[in-house]
Amino acid sequence: MRGPALPDFPWDSLAEPAATARAHSGGIVDLSVGTPVDPVADSIRAALASVSDVPGYPATHGTPALREAAVGALRRRHGVWGIEPDAVLPTIGSKELVAWLPTLLGVGAGDTVVIPELAYPTYEVGALLAGAAVARTDGLTALGPARPKLLWVNSPSNPTGKVLGLAHLRKVVEWARQRGTVVVSDECYLALGWESDPVSILHPDVHGGSLDNLLAVHSLSKSANLAGYRAGFVTGDPTLVRGLLAVRKHAGMIVPRPVQEAMTVALNDDEALREQRARYAARRAVLRPALERAGFHIDDSEAGLYLWATRGEPARETVDWLARRGILVAPGTFYGPRGGEHVRVALTATDERVNAAAERLAE
Repeated sequence: MRGPALPDFPWDSLAEPAATARAHSGGIVDLSVGTPVDPVADSIRAALASVSDVPGYPATHGTPALREAAVGALRRRHGVWGIEPDAVLPTIGSKELVAWLPTLLGVGAGDTVVIPELAYPTYEVGALLAGAAVARTDGLTALGPARPKLLWVNSPSNPTGKVLGLAHLRKVVEWARQRGTVVVSDECYLALGWESDPVSILHPDVHGGSLDNLLAVHSLSKSANLAGYRAGFVTGDPTLVRGLLAVRKHAGMIVPRPVQEAMTVALNDDEALREQRARYAARRAVLRPALERAGFHIDDSEAGLYLWATRGEPARETVDWLARRGILVAPGTFYGPRGGEHVRVALTATDERVNAAAERLAE
């Protein structure tokens, strides 16, 4: 029995440049993956341990305190009002939700899922797992009279750091409503705006008072360094969330109870978020000018954890050029054909490693 035909896992193809970078006399500076390197706050670690002796099954819907913390964080941090705690559903990180959401929503053969031209690869994988077709476009007019079942938006974008403005998001919502399309907004980088202020698709100025057919996906991996905890949530249209909850109960897709407790503390701690933002801002302030002095042009990169950089040559040549200097990055081709001359440079390395990268770029 064979499963759906999926593309090769992109990062497996970085084995050779990774070996080159590791051979550098000063060691590798790995800027290829957006994995946190900073410590988890003591308060979060204490929360994780505080319920380690609870033997029973956790609730798929999460604790009431967790759901209320998510609602509060959305309101304080992003101006999102009108979300009820029952419309919040914790997930085992955001990637599993992205991968399985089309299936959980009933998308299948004969349906179309729309993803951005430059996109997190798991959007495409999720559509393929569901047996659906994929349309890759940033221009809704290119879809003509099509009525896709699901449409992904991602602002700030991974990989480009581009921010979609209020008017653009409104237009997407209006277009989708005319066609009965579910819009899912990947907002994992929403708290990391630098030169632009990202807006949630759940902001009242975007949806005009109706959450129908709108979902937003959030992650604590970047904002609270909880990638190892697998901590995320989805919220929006209460009817859609109830449907997702029902399926996830049957499937046993449950966030462990200690992680739920840790998430609650992280969502209530705005000061810890400010401190983490400051770390990333400082690294960005070192890396961006270093890349520019080395002849790179930085496109978009208004927000998020990455710099979208180009030397005007095939992406793999740039990857190899940097690997010889002990720096590993991701080629833009991982994210779609339009990334053929770009690389994605992550801000997720220690201050020491970021400074080392800047020194090597100056050589």
